[in-house]
Amino acid sequence: MKLNLLGTLAFSLWLATAAQAQNVPSPKAHFGFNIGDDYQLANYTQTEAYFKKLSASPRTKLVDIGLTEEGRHQWMLIVSSPENIKNLDKYKDISRKLARAEGLTDDQAKALAAQGKAIVWIDGGLHATETVGTHQLIETAYELVSRTDAETMRILNDAVILLVHANPDGQELVSNWYMSQKDPAKRNMNIPRLYEKYIGHDNNRDFFMMNMKESQNITRQQYLEWLPQVVYNHHQTGPAGSVVAGPPYRDPFNYVYDPLLVTSIDALGAAMSSRLNAENKPGYTERNGTSFSTWWNGGLRTTTYFHNMVGLLTEIIGSPTPATVPLVPERLVPSSNTPYPVTPQSWHYKQSIDYSLSLNYAVLGYAVRQRDQMLYNMYIMGKNSINRGNKDNWTLSPKRADSINAAYRKDTPPPTSGGAGGGLGGGRNAGVPVKYYDQVLKDPTLRDPRGYIIPANQTDFPTAVKFINTLVRAGILIQKSTAEFKVNGISYPAGSYVVKTDQAFRPHILDMFEPQDHPNDFQYPGGPPIRPYDNAGWTLAFQMGVKFDRMMESFDGPFKPVPYGELQNPPVQTAASVAKGGYMLSSAVNNSFTIVNDLLKAGAEVYRVPAESGAFYIPASAQAKTVLGTDAILGVKATTLAKAPKGAIKVKNLRIGLWDTYGGSIPSGWVRWLFEQQHFTFERVYAQEIDAGNLKNKFDVLVFVGGAIPSANVRAGGFGEFGGRTPSPEELPAEYRTQTGRVTADKSVPQLKAFLEAGGNIVTIGSSANLAYHLKLPVSNALVETIGGQERPLPGDKFYIPGSVLQVTYDTTQPATWGMPATGDVQFDSSPVFKLSDGSLKPLATYTSATPLRSGWAWGQKYLQNNVAAFMAPVGAGKLYVFGPEITFRAQAHGTFKLLFNQLYAAAK
Repeated sequence: MKLNLLGTLAFSLWLATAAQAQNVPSPKAHFGFNIGDDYQLANYTQTEAYFKKLSASPRTKLVDIGLTEEGRHQWMLIVSSPENIKNLDKYKDISRKLARAEGLTDDQAKALAAQGKAIVWIDGGLHATETVGTHQLIETAYELVSRTDAETMRILNDAVILLVHANPDGQELVSNWYMSQKDPAKRNMNIPRLYEKYIGHDNNRDFFMMNMKESQNITRQQYLEWLPQVVYNHHQTGPAGSVVAGPPYRDPFNYVYDPLLVTSIDALGAAMSSRLNAENKPGYTERNGTSFSTWWNGGLRTTTYFHNMVGLLTEIIGSPTPATVPLVPERLVPSSNTPYPVTPQSWHYKQSIDYSLSLNYAVLGYAVRQRDQMLYNMYIMGKNSINRGNKDNWTLSPKRADSINAAYRKDTPPPTSGGAGGGLGGGRNAGVPVKYYDQVLKDPTLRDPRGYIIPANQTDFPTAVKFINTLVRAGILIQKSTAEFKVNGISYPAGSYVVKTDQAFRPHILDMFEPQDHPNDFQYPGGPPIRPYDNAGWTLAFQMGVKFDRMMESFDGPFKPVPYGELQNPPVQTAASVAKGGYMLSSAVNNSFTIVNDLLKAGAEVYRVPAESGAFYIPASAQAKTVLGTDAILGVKATTLAKAPKGAIKVKNLRIGLWDTYGGSIPSGWVRWLFEQQHFTFERVYAQEIDAGNLKNKFDVLVFVGGAIPSANVRAGGFGEFGGRTPSPEELPAEYRTQTGRVTADKSVPQLKAFLEAGGNIVTIGSSANLAYHLKLPVSNALVETIGGQERPLPGDKFYIPGSVLQVTYDTTQPATWGMPATGDVQFDSSPVFKLSDGSLKPLATYTSATPLRSGWAWGQKYLQNNVAAFMAPVGAGKLYVFGPEITFRAQAHGTFKLLFNQLYAAAK
């Protein structure tokens, strides 16, 4: 009787749930078309309204995770069974406890894993022109909320699914633009501006820095709130001749990962490809069939790896405008990269949506079948990280392997002819004696640190606090000293920060402090290099110029843990209320420039003091007192002076022009955001305005980021090309017509030269160094070789440095480098390097070492030695500042921001 009653109740509950599911409006009922219909896109306003309708279902909870950069609400739709929805806090707490692995025994972790639900993140639309992502999200939400089949019901029972709109602003822009064309055949994605307010495609390069509001919203949920076991990030487009690229990914993977993470990615990838094969959906490619690896930190899915989360990326073909799968003969041959090739055919949007649904269900199906194991595995990885941080540990890497080989070769005579003896791998079972392993990988100086101390008395402590906040947002446990303390004989002041490595997200900590050691990766011995998916090296502490000490032994002190997620502020620096001689701000502190901009806008006088490395001198005034009081929260110490310093040079607000282009330049967008953060006043300038001339009547300084200036086709090769077609003005709405066109040698360069000769200053970054060649300055490409009497750029098998961190030496006597250290780190990304042949050109930064690599991959770095990274050239009454490295790189390179900021005052008369 009892069993019958229970069965009746269960059946009644199922009927109630099924009835409610039937009341959920279909996408067609809401949008007026089926998701996947050709030539149809939904915008974010419509999607937001639909998700609000879905939130009426007992299977859902709609959560506002924050505002976007354009002020829209960013939604996360949580989907699970009605019972689970009532207990979300319980399952979130279990997920967090297992992920952090703090104070748990294995038995306790297993018990929690048995109680928990698989937490699976699925997002869409991060890159807004990749419209399959947003639309599969809509269809997935509907399917999970409305379906009552056994597979869906099991998923709902054993998983909590987080469906996240990754870029609401972009969806609104792209869909509205596409649908604005009445003739469906003419609809296109050629949007006139970046689909994220500032950084467009680079919104998937911001996930350890978290500058953008959308990145902060997403990472708060990932690393502080939910800590999901799986993060699935949908993208486009798949490699030609395939339908979708996905896991497993190609080598290399980052050496700080737990090996369980790597095999877990492979397992999910197998489930995804197997599902498609079972459903007769060909075209899944993986491993070396794609360009995607798991080396880099910074993407939505890649940063998850450093948090022991199984990050998944797929890149699928498809557009609301029908297309074709092209014929790529080599992809027609089945292999481990593409077991089930797709044949050439026409392709419709609905097919991509169907594939995406299958992939989502494959991921969810695996997660629920392996629910308790996935939860427990995340605990195991966290526990392993804690254990590694509590003892001596050596991270394996290519340099360590090379050191073992070098030590062995040093002691071993070369092989005699006719025999293999004495060489590495000489016989079938040949190897290197274990003593060489011990010699290298038990060297105490090569151990991983037990932790790091960030001293509070470093010059630019406000920037160090910004660095700490990137770790706070990433879910790292930070400690702060409550009193002065001493470690290894060194005293540290109260307020210093401590980051220990005995915590679950240790891989991320090491990745932010330690150099990356990318392997030498070539297509074949002596062949061309294989470009990394993104950067090869990025160590954030280096990029930001943060001073820290590595602690190789366990240490302790008067440390107080900072609550998870609690952002830090530098100590408020209140200047004395009375200063007869005025105030001084250090030029070595980035926030000083923000205060100076506020002072100038308030009408206060500001000077620079050459004898103090360009420190800012502010005479006492009511305006100065007010601004310094308001900006005290920026943490910059205003030194009071009894009298004015000698030799001070007055500065003023300059009229700044920042180059941009139709469709939006990502590097320019980063600088635009940076200027806004630092309170610079500026205007964007486009090619048409440059070509019109009279630039000195409008601007004092022009800034050209990488990609602005085309190659001059100099004898030794120019740097970078800016390609692609922009529409003609008559094709566009009036507001965008003045933005078309490009900087050209025949029309633009003469106007830029006239601007310089009239006393204007120009700053170029990266490939825009091409301007120096257009102007025929006495400068040449340093990275060349002479073959048959002709100079040509060094080939990749001799010199290749993708995105990596290198060290330069600065000439700190130059106003352009005021506030910089004698040596510093720069972000190099196939950057131009120079030889100067005239004394009128002043080197600002030089590669003085034969081994300047600090983090990443530098093949043939010896060619950099004694060559110039940055210089200043007088042109008429003006100055051209040329910076080869990416000094504003993704608004991460705080350590080199001053190389731009200084030039925004240098033109003052």
